[in-house]
Amino acid sequence: MEEESKQRAYELLSSDIEVGTAAGLTAIHKYVFDGVFDFAGKIRNKNIAKGNFRFASALYLSEVLTKVDEMPDETFEEIIAKYVEMNIAHPFFEGNGRAMRIWLDMLLKKRLGVCVDWAKVDKNAYLSAMERSPVNDLELRTLLKTALTDDINNREIFIKGIDQSYYYES
Repeated sequence: MEEESKQRAYELLSSDIEVGTAAGLTAIHKYVFDGVFDFAGKIRNKNIAKGNFRFASALYLSEVLTKVDEMPDETFEEIIAKYVEMNIAHPFFEGNGRAMRIWLDMLLKKRLGVCVDWAKVDKNAYLSAMERSPVNDLELRTLLKTALTDDINNREIFIKGIDQSYYYES
């Protein structure tokens, strides 16, 4: 299951998926997890939580995603703010983190000509920063900014990023 979805994620490097939108994230999720989850690419219809954090209510998820779509995404700071809000929305039952990191890199690549070299981002530091990001995203911005690269066409960086993303979820 993991290897199949990883392979599909690797293939996204050269895709033309819409960036920075819920529709683009949904397309990524469907592509990566089709055949793995029966809900691949389907917005959840039940509430979910992780630890003590409740993600956006399923009742209002459509409106939340519309608001995230409308957020500006021209600067690094705006892109990270949008990424944080999409994480709070958590539109799928499973696979949000993996799909959203691909979504983030595609958005950074298109808007700023950079992507995150995820191999340079410590798992515990990242997960802690993500946990605190709904209150303040400065820690997350600082962490990711130090790992940015303009080597956006380097397939090896993208593949290592996918591998690291799966490591974060283990």
